[in-house]
This record gives sequence, structure tokens and C-alpha cells, in this order.
Amino acid sequence: MKILVIDDHALFREGLSHVLDALDEQVNILEASDYERALKRAAENPDLDLVLLDLNLPGKNGFTALDSFARDYPALPVVILSASNERRDIQRALDEGAMGYIPKETTSTVMLGALKLILAGGVYIPPNLAQSNKSAIQDNINNSLNLTPRQLDVLALLVQGLSNKDIATQLGLSEATIKMHITSIFKGLGVSNRTQAAMAAEKLGLGPILN
Repeated sequence: MKILVIDDHALFREGLSHVLDALDEQVNILEASDYERALKRAAENPDLDLVLLDLNLPGKNGFTALDSFARDYPALPVVILSASNERRDIQRALDEGAMGYIPKETTSTVMLGALKLILAGGVYIPPNLAQSNKSAIQDNINNSLNLTPRQLDVLALLVQGLSNKDIATQLGLSEATIKMHITSIFKGLGVSNRTQAAMAAEKLGLGPILN
């Protein structure tokens, strides 16, 4: 397993590396202290399994990095690991495609459980935001859900973290058809990205969310 940790505090990166050793028998931790080094590390390691990203980076902030990863590596799960516990930061990160948001005050046990869930294709939302988000998503589902059986199949695989190509292979469809279905799914659920779709799918029993 290969994980990229992006944080400008060397002592924190070192401590986190020891915690992450519990995720797998063989964990390779790569480090970056700023935006530019993070992009270079990602380009040099196309087999990354996970990115842990701090929001407060020197130069360009973590949201800029999140946007870059979402654009250039859409299948790579990015998790925000930040000292900020502000609801607006958490919501913005999830809206912009992060597969989880873990405050740095979180215990190592909870963090490891969250990361295992994310690596399995789930989404982690801090408890202080999870309940209000679930209520809003449930309203969207009740009001506007109109998915075909095939779209539900696509959604179930999307929640598992599969790429468009892998979904197409499993369902025997073209990637263009899968993209069309995903567009319809987002519209039907009233969401704008895969993270929000996964949150909605949890309410349908199609995928887990840890809270």
C-alpha cells in the first residue's frame, strides 16, 4: 500500500507514519511539505492508493491541491486531515470531492477505521456534520429520486470506488454509456460529485458511511 502524506510539519508527518503502519503489513509512506512537492510526488508514483492532505499548506492551500488531485487523479481517494474543525471547511472539502475529512484531534483508532472504510470505497464524515448532511440528502432522495434499475447498478459500483472503465467492464457497457448514467444519477440524487452520491447511496442501502 502506498500513501502520500501532505503536511508542512515534519514532526506530524513522522508521527502519522507510525500510525499508518497499522493499516497494512506493507505500507510505503511518501511525504510532501507543500503543493509543488505533492504534485511531483503524485506524478512520480502513479500507483498511489491514498492521499492524506492538510488544508494549511505554504504557498497554495489544501483546497487548491484537492482540486488538482480531483482533476488529474479522479480515481485516487483524497482525505483531508486538518486541524480545522469548522463546518464550512468540512462541507467545502466534501463538496469538492474529498472522500473523507478527519480532524487532527481524532484518535488514531477512529482515524484508522475511517481510512479502512475509505480504502474500501466508503466515505467518512465527522460526527458533527454527518447527521445534518444525512437529513439534507434524505430530503433530496425523497423529493427527486428517479433512477432506473441500470442506474442503481452503476451507483452501487460507483460507491465501491470503481472507475468508469471498471464499471463499464463489469456491466458490459461502454464508458460513454456509464458517463451518461452517472450524469443522470447525479441529477436524480440532486448531487454534483461522487462523494455526495456515495452519501446518498448509503441512505438507499448501497454503500457504507462511517459516522
